[in-house]
Amino acid sequence: MSSKSKQSKSVIYQEFGHASNSEALERPVHDLPPQQQNIRVQSTRSGRKGKTVTVITGFQHSPETLNKLLKQLKNQCGSGGTLKDDTLEIQGDHRQKLVQVLGDLGYKVKISGG
Repeated sequence: MSSKSKQSKSVIYQEFGHASNSEALERPVHDLPPQQQNIRVQSTRSGRKGKTVTVITGFQHSPETLNKLLKQLKNQCGSGGTLKDDTLEIQGDHRQKLVQVLGDLGYKVKISGG
């Protein structure tokens, strides 16, 4: 084996320390209480082949908490949904129902968009 092939495998520069230190690479997630969060609920069809989806944004929770909340909201609406980049998407137009349910949970909720 030549010394040239050994050099190509070594790390020359790494900005965030060792790759084994995954804690340094994760972004901190602050689980704020519901009263301190401003939530926006809107209905949209753009980019979804004409299907209406209710999009809920503004959450500052960990992914585990968002998954629990998503499951609860899907059960209340009787429809499917998903979690994408700290945004909840519920299939169908359920703005009024979601505003009521989230308000009962203590969130400050507003309907945005038309």
